[in-house]
Amino acid sequence: MRTILFFLLAALLCNCSSQKALHRTGDISAVKNITVLSYNIHHANPPSKTGVIDMDAIANVINQQQPDVVALQEVDVHTNRSGTSLHQAEELAKLTGMKAYFAKAIDYDGGEYGVAILSKYPMEDMKNTPLPTDDATNGEHRTLATAVIRLPGNKKVLFACTHLDAQRADTNRQLQIKKILEILKQETLPVIIAGDLNAEPTSDVIKQFDNHFTRSCMVDCPFTIPEVHPNKTIDYIAFAPASIFTVVSHSVVDEKYASDHRPVKTVLKLK
Repeated sequence: MRTILFFLLAALLCNCSSQKALHRTGDISAVKNITVLSYNIHHANPPSKTGVIDMDAIANVINQQQPDVVALQEVDVHTNRSGTSLHQAEELAKLTGMKAYFAKAIDYDGGEYGVAILSKYPMEDMKNTPLPTDDATNGEHRTLATAVIRLPGNKKVLFACTHLDAQRADTNRQLQIKKILEILKQETLPVIIAGDLNAEPTSDVIKQFDNHFTRSCMVDCPFTIPEVHPNKTIDYIAFAPASIFTVVSHSVVDEKYASDHRPVKTVLKLK
């Protein structure tokens, strides 16, 4: 009898230990949702404070939303305007407890300027792909940052972050969205893409975008700019294929201080 009780107790303890280990390491069965944030951070300069760099303000916004992965645009690295010792992507990673990947778009003010990805989960196969610009437009060069995000349970998604041209004419945005689609249509992993596309939902650029991606909000979407009394939507989160994800929620964070854009937040359910 004592022997039987001993083995029952051992089995129970073993099961409890396994459950604790599973909780620590994570399993895809426990990761039903992925929370995505897209944020043009205006190089961490609050619009109401000329010349001020407030990294804590940006980090606080991110921390309050508790995202799994973040697409950042307008990120400075070692620039004179933000501080030659400051790598904004790495600093935000430190302040949020996430991992960072910075992708340079251009050399700027003694340093670099571009986009970045923050991830709660491990990243691998990070790539920085320059996007085309018509030199005749004198447009600022842009880029596409991608990283494979390894979710618990060894499930993977490709996360992409970009920031398209901001000129009034959409010459460069047309070139850039075509290049992005050309690249990501070849991807075999599920794709989540987020960023500042500098194009409204009714534009031809977004119509092309919609031919391959499903936006997390399609109708009556909340505006993302300016930070006070926003009246336009130009920041997006989208995914492909549609069969892999379900949109649990989509919102624009009511944040008026840290940047000239409001952050976009989406919770996606993995099927």
